[in-house]
Amino acid sequence: MDKPFWKTKTLEDMCAAEWESLCDGCGKCCLSKLEDEDTGDIYWTSVACRLFDAESCRCADYEHRLARVPDCVGLTPQNVRTISWLPSTCAYRLVAEGHDLYWWHRLVSGSPETVHEAGISVRGRVRASESDLQEPEDYFDYVLEEEP
Repeated sequence: MDKPFWKTKTLEDMCAAEWESLCDGCGKCCLSKLEDEDTGDIYWTSVACRLFDAESCRCADYEHRLARVPDCVGLTPQNVRTISWLPSTCAYRLVAEGHDLYWWHRLVSGSPETVHEAGISVRGRVRASESDLQEPEDYFDYVLEEEP
């Protein structure tokens, strides 16, 4: 039996469809994060990008997100190895580090719902949209105790 592509290919060798299918749909990367300038520590918030659909855990305008949201980070095989805030459960990070995908990942389970059923996604945890906040300081009201 053939091994799945994420076990045999590097991130750079994946075609566009394979690359996109690695996203587990957790929505964690679409949450606002705060970085302590002195320590580099990352603090997660329950504030989502203004394009984030909190029910589906997907971007409402994925194709144009980089143009519409100036601080949106488009993931690439090069930058997933250097982005410190990528979730520990992120498939891009896992594959880059030589690990396998978790049982709840849709490529393993066969269902896009298992990420939600396993409690990995941010579904039900988003408390605000960045478009709801008036001042940068407002983000501090939504800081989470740990990575969601």
